[in-house]
Amino acid sequence: MHATRTGADGTELAVSPEIGTWLEHRSGRADAWTAAELVAAKRGRTVSVVIPARDEEETVGEIVRTIRTALVEAAPLVDELLVVDSHSQDATAAVAAEAGADVVAQDDVLPALPRHRGKGEALWKGLAATRGDLVVFVDGDLYGFTADYVTGLLGPLLTRQGIDYVKGFYHRPLAEDGRREADGGGRVTELVARPLLNMFWPQLSGFVQPLAGEYAGRREVLEAIPFVTHYGVEVGHLIDLVEWRGLDALAQVDLGERTHRHQTTQALGRMSAQIILTMLDRLERYGRMSLSVPPATLLAQFQRAVAGPGTGVERDLVLTDLTLEERDPLARIPRDSGGSLRRTA
Repeated sequence: MHATRTGADGTELAVSPEIGTWLEHRSGRADAWTAAELVAAKRGRTVSVVIPARDEEETVGEIVRTIRTALVEAAPLVDELLVVDSHSQDATAAVAAEAGADVVAQDDVLPALPRHRGKGEALWKGLAATRGDLVVFVDGDLYGFTADYVTGLLGPLLTRQGIDYVKGFYHRPLAEDGRREADGGGRVTELVARPLLNMFWPQLSGFVQPLAGEYAGRREVLEAIPFVTHYGVEVGHLIDLVEWRGLDALAQVDLGERTHRHQTTQALGRMSAQIILTMLDRLERYGRMSLSVPPATLLAQFQRAVAGPGTGVERDLVLTDLTLEERDPLARIPRDSGGSLRRTA
């Protein structure tokens, strides 16, 4: 990766030497490792793959089959393959189980604890329901998934010293109205997460996809950090880890291309608000900003509606409560609060 470029006025711009060095030594490609090489590098360590899924019957089966075929049966790299069904209204659980995954309903994990909703909650419950020394998280809505996603994320953890957490990055095409933009899919990243990270945590500016849903880490590290229960979970991880472990403990790997179902603009607005709230929380937590008035958490949006007689108003008001909820580090949770898990074979 190039760490310098020329600005519009001809001035040479460059990231800090720390970021330049990090980009050189902590960025890699998924095809740098084969499954066989990583099996040999395990040296007794175990690997769990966790797939959070909500209404992903169209894609989750192929993801599970690919991992099971290539990385469980052909090469014994993955020891545990779990799909966390996050309140799906379709056949996600049945499809995943038929494809060969263990499946657990989100609320059946640590059932004695209060229930929360959201992606981060599903990830935290997946961590709690598995036992691998290394844990890989993969989103359940991917098209064209390959086993390189898993081997790429595991490569640095299994073969390099001092790395605790590995983020995936990729090209994210956006297809709309017959046009295809090669990297147009990361709208929340480019409009919200990246500008704020560059302002307040510039040491994280080298991450190509800070919000990527594909990443892996060492269990003892993952169990020591909190999980925001909604879409702020990924950016929360990066901030907490760079504050605790330092930049050099983090790495990123090029996974090629990521194709998935795109969210509506309003859904992206809700995700953006959740990410902003998470970052505001971390700014206060780490003493970088003090807010005299806490941010409001009720998001008002408008959607098209049929105008009532004589009103002329063609919008409905939609309100969403975005109150920040967070799970404590799993290592702090008493094991007797877990109860039993009901898995679908």
